Amino acid sequence: MRLRGRGRLSAFIPFLRGAFLYLSERRASRRLIEDSSVAHRLTRRFIAGRRLEDALDVIRGLAGEGYLASLDYLGENVTALADADAQRIAYCSALDRISRERLPGTISVKVTALGLEISEEACRSNMDTLARLAAASGTRVEMDMESSAYTDRNLAIAHEMQARHGSIRAVIQAYLYRSESDIDLLCRERVPVRLCKGAYREPPAIAWPDKQSVDASFVRLMKTLLDRGEYPALATHDDAIIEQALTHVRARGIASDAFEFEMLYGVRRDLQRRLRDAGCRVRLYVPYGEAWYPYFMRRLAERPANILFLLRNLWRG
Repeated sequence: MRLRGRGRLSAFIPFLRGAFLYLSERRASRRLIEDSSVAHRLTRRFIAGRRLEDALDVIRGLAGEGYLASLDYLGENVTALADADAQRIAYCSALDRISRERLPGTISVKVTALGLEISEEACRSNMDTLARLAAASGTRVEMDMESSAYTDRNLAIAHEMQARHGSIRAVIQAYLYRSESDIDLLCRERVPVRLCKGAYREPPAIAWPDKQSVDASFVRLMKTLLDRGEYPALATHDDAIIEQALTHVRARGIASDAFEFEMLYGVRRDLQRRLRDAGCRVRLYVPYGEAWYPYFMRRLAERPANILFLLRNLWRG
């Protein structure tokens, strides 16, 4: 049986977004769902697998199709240094394989996964190891941005590691009011930036509260990065914004290899193909690992089509 009333369902999307963001923060829900027997079937569109080898299989295939990739070993907000060490070791293994197999990949890392909430010193040490290894491997560390509680510390570490190793790309969220000044400094210091809209619950005192304002902020920041940035990445699946990017690039005579689009594995495959076929660089964000729940819930919250996809699969049983 097919889902009906898609238009009526769309009226509930704001509620569903809020609900999924709330659930992404619930540890009890995470334990229950991650252990569910149907979890793999529901997540396989967005999650490459549980093991590094699963993720490598995916990026080998993507490389054969002309895509770049960024590997994200899922995990965040660790509460023990042993878990932060395990994250560092997992990423070292990923960098080693990327280097040995000459895969067109980077790694995407969260500072809370490297122990920021436990020890900033330990986190910096872990990030230093990864940035140094990435530089030696000819790739980079993409420093994923988390909630606004971590923005200052994340960017401070990004500036330090880029100055030391030259292998960092910072991430900026367009929904934060502060992002314009952050991007100005990053451009002046020649730190590469990946621009995204933002996927965390933030109060209107510090973040644009509506989609229209977030989109407008993204476009302003995107044009700044295309004009002044160091090999920026534009993380969006929005057709209208992508068309504005391409129009700006053509008008300014910006080379196709001077920037890239970044999209999520499993989301808007049609758009990924169109951009690739048009000669654009497209990097796919490829997550893997056991701790998939918070990431998966935020992907459902970000885009109504993802929610509808999940509902259809739940209905099919």
